[in-house]
Amino acid sequence: MLDFLVEHTALAAFLKMVFLLLAFVMPLASLSTWAERRQSAMMQDRLGPNRAEVTIPGLGWTLRLWGITHFVADALKMAFKEDLVPSKVDRFLYGLAPVMAIAPVLITFAIIPFGSDLCVGHMTDVISSLEACRATISLQVVRLDIGLLFYFALASLAVYGTTLAGWSSYNKWSLLGGLRASSQMMSYEVTMGLSLMGAFLYYGTLEPNAMVVAQGENPLNWGLFYQPLGFILFLTAAIAETKRAPFDLPEGEPELIGYFVEYSGMRFGIFFLAEFIETIFLAGIVTTIFLGGWHVPGLHEDGFSFLKLPHIAVVLTRSAVWGLKILFLCWLQLLIRWTLPRFRPDQLMRMGWKQLLPLSLLNIVLTAAWVLWRSAH
Repeated sequence: MLDFLVEHTALAAFLKMVFLLLAFVMPLASLSTWAERRQSAMMQDRLGPNRAEVTIPGLGWTLRLWGITHFVADALKMAFKEDLVPSKVDRFLYGLAPVMAIAPVLITFAIIPFGSDLCVGHMTDVISSLEACRATISLQVVRLDIGLLFYFALASLAVYGTTLAGWSSYNKWSLLGGLRASSQMMSYEVTMGLSLMGAFLYYGTLEPNAMVVAQGENPLNWGLFYQPLGFILFLTAAIAETKRAPFDLPEGEPELIGYFVEYSGMRFGIFFLAEFIETIFLAGIVTTIFLGGWHVPGLHEDGFSFLKLPHIAVVLTRSAVWGLKILFLCWLQLLIRWTLPRFRPDQLMRMGWKQLLPLSLLNIVLTAAWVLWRSAH
């Protein structure tokens, strides 16, 4: 089977994409809806969702599991809710907007490496290097030399989803929300791109897996320690890009409600799900560039120095630790969402153009000077 996938790269890429989305991204996005409610309830001294329960057929046992099945109830509610379409909307753009909101972020997962390469034929052996492998399977959907440029190209398309939703709904509040979203996303995309220029200068590549390999298993070599300013700038701008609190101006409930105010049923559910998927991708790109990706401190190709492991165990351990890093960053975003108050529109624009942008340019200058000094010595 592995030999067949090695020979048919297109099929292998498709299967890896399906596996990544169905086995990790979509379940985590669904559980994030429950985790956010539980997190906010804990911080506000409330109970939160705890009533949804599952009855085991034949045994009569009822499991509540802290309300963890609430996301199933949400999905069923949105699936069977009536899909109301206002009479004066632009029906084509109205239907296209949810697709434009979720499709780009799903495709961008193709560049995220979620594990080290699999060595075909040596799965149960202890190997010290992948050079002995006759063939390898990368745990990354596609490897593009312009990986980060591919990410920014698709991220810019997500602006159209919110803009089209506001424009096509024939509602003044939706239009205002769409305009806020487009101005906010375009403003912070500039800082996002410039904040990663320092990482590009340091690693010398735009390919995400090459960045992970360059960092190694020593945490002191991870991008977080060599690009601390770039890490803070990118994380801030990326959270603003997801349009979540404290940067949720397009969905300002007190004055606008949001650019999707005229949506209901599964169309609204797609917008809702897209936000959580964006937070997972943000965690993935931060992990890849700044937190060592799938690397585990002290874990080499043949295992730890005190414990040798077969190759498959090394790969699975790295993928599991990669997942834990994603979970931590998702939790961090929830913590930020329910801790900081929402910015005013003028404060948001001022911070983006007058504070974050100059700092990102300063980070490029400092990194370039350090790279030149290191190459000269």
